[in-house]
Amino acid sequence: MAKHVVAAVGEIPPGGRKVVVVERREIGVFNVDGELFALRHRCPHQGGPLCEGHLLRGVESSGPGDYRYGPDLLVACPWHGWEFDLRTGRSWFDPARTRVRPYPVELAPGAALVEGPYVVDTFPVSVEEDYVVVEVDP
Repeated sequence: MAKHVVAAVGEIPPGGRKVVVVERREIGVFNVDGELFALRHRCPHQGGPLCEGHLLRGVESSGPGDYRYGPDLLVACPWHGWEFDLRTGRSWFDPARTRVRPYPVELAPGAALVEGPYVVDTFPVSVEEDYVVVEVDP
């Protein structure tokens, strides 16, 4: 998988998101409480702008009257409300058959992104920010 710098860390604050184009694919990158996720920005139902939808948490219950938020993080398509897991891309209603493509996301220090395999005359350089990097199959 090729890695692509898609944003500086400060561009996607906790609770934020950014839709980027990588190799002709629209991908939504989410920051949920400091954890990063990336999904294809296209709902499989009717092609809606999935990553513009509401972020939700799954609800768990051990019985009537007992409801609490679970660990599942979901995004609901703004067109028809189809919900997908941010971690896996699987749908909430039919996880075995309906899903969107998730992409690996990582934080990479700016210094690691400027290193290369060749040696030439060098000058002092400082990198002051970290960047969000998304991996995409060619």
